[in-house]
Amino acid sequence: MKPRATVATDADTTAGPGGDAGCGDDDGTGRGEARAAGGRAPAPGGEKPGGRRAGSKGKAPAGGITWRLRLRRDRTLILMTLPAMALLLLFNYVPLLGNVVAFQDYDVYDLGITGSPFVGFDNFTRIFEDYRFWEVLLNTLVIFLTQLVLFFPIPIAIALLLNTIMSARVRAWVQAIVYLPHFFSWVLVVTVFQQMFGGAGLVAQWLREHGHEGFDLMTNPGFFKFLVTSQAIWKDAGWGVIVFLAALAAVNTDLYEAAAVDGAGRWRRMWHVTLPALRPVIALLLVLRVGSALNLDFEQILLQRDQVGAGASEILDTYIWWTGIKTGDFGYAAAAGIFKGLFSVAMVLGANKVAHMMGEQGVYSKK
Repeated sequence: MKPRATVATDADTTAGPGGDAGCGDDDGTGRGEARAAGGRAPAPGGEKPGGRRAGSKGKAPAGGITWRLRLRRDRTLILMTLPAMALLLLFNYVPLLGNVVAFQDYDVYDLGITGSPFVGFDNFTRIFEDYRFWEVLLNTLVIFLTQLVLFFPIPIAIALLLNTIMSARVRAWVQAIVYLPHFFSWVLVVTVFQQMFGGAGLVAQWLREHGHEGFDLMTNPGFFKFLVTSQAIWKDAGWGVIVFLAALAAVNTDLYEAAAVDGAGRWRRMWHVTLPALRPVIALLLVLRVGSALNLDFEQILLQRDQVGAGASEILDTYIWWTGIKTGDFGYAAAAGIFKGLFSVAMVLGANKVAHMMGEQGVYSKK
């Protein structure tokens, strides 16, 4: 057997047409250039090293893997999410088909959805001609604005306060105290306020024992919007702190150190470092809050509606309940619900536009 030649031939060592040594192409396939670059020569027939032809079935395209490979890779996660998706579809999207009753003279007992006659936009006309509906809408917006002004800044202030507490044990105790009321039901919250500020509550009894006239805030119509706002603050302010604490945790501590070196005090650091870091989160939550202007707590208002009267406590949800569902006028109630949804969408778009004008991203970024 002849020994294999180990000396490079003249064709391999001779400078090519471009004048570079070792770049000769002995068979016109470009293998010489691949060897000169230190790489492996491509396999015959357009195959890449590894034995698979480029562009063959099952091979990932240039932009990423195929959807079939994604399904095979994530099939376990998809199976885990199927029950949640089924529940979401069943209880959140399928009931949307029932909005057709807003365009019908709906009879729930005899005709049903399929047999009730269509009346077009007559139910919406009834809404717009109902002066009581507009009074309730105005009262709902007044309560919302009161909560927006008095309630929305409270979680921000609590988050800033907790962020300044150096002791981890004290911070944990404060967090536990302010978070706890969120897990109380509205029945318990209203009961606590009744025992504190009602006509026979602790505060009224203490005033009478010391020669003063007692009061009953729970039945005062003029104080109702402040009453429900204070209840919402006590119940949900601590829970809203979580988002702002997460945003504060992402602030670079070097910014505080640089501001301190420049002579900025605690208030200056909060104004020029902390609050600018919270601006995107504040803008996002404010847009979402404005979008839910008509979504006040139905249970909270319903529990106290009879104590102060419908004139001061009626909101859109309770009005729809009493005039629509309770009396069996489901077409009217469905039309009011559609109006509420369209109004909320318009509020979100308007608030998001304002956020863009202020340089914030809002719910979605500006293209």
